[in-house]
Amino acid sequence: MSDEQTIEAAIETGARIEGIGQIAISVTDLARSKEFYGRALGLTHLFDAGSMSFFQCGEVRLLIGASDKPVATGGVILYFRVADIDQACAALSARGVQIVQQPQLVARMPDHDLWLAVLNDPDGHPIELMCEIQRSAA
Repeated sequence: MSDEQTIEAAIETGARIEGIGQIAISVTDLARSKEFYGRALGLTHLFDAGSMSFFQCGEVRLLIGASDKPVATGGVILYFRVADIDQACAALSARGVQIVQQPQLVARMPDHDLWLAVLNDPDGHPIELMCEIQRSAA
């Protein structure tokens, strides 16, 4: 059986990826990052386990874990979906979050417009807010 056939057989028997369950980010200061993700961004804190803290974000769990090694930033960008990007940026700014790039229209799709805004977490991990605004049928 070839590798391609093995993969196809695995998919047919139920060994398929169903979605992202958890995303992990290394941070330098767990308390500072818990404050940011919990209070500033408003994610629901689930629990702590040692030097890790877990938050719920829709269907995905976010793990932030303290690291005694230098934290690399820029390899992964988290995109958080928001209903109203202007309102989300205003609320985050009021909580002390610096918006690095104000909302911008980045793509006009057939049925909606995609808007993005950029901010960073306390360790400099890039975070983008995304808002898909449906166009009314004309």
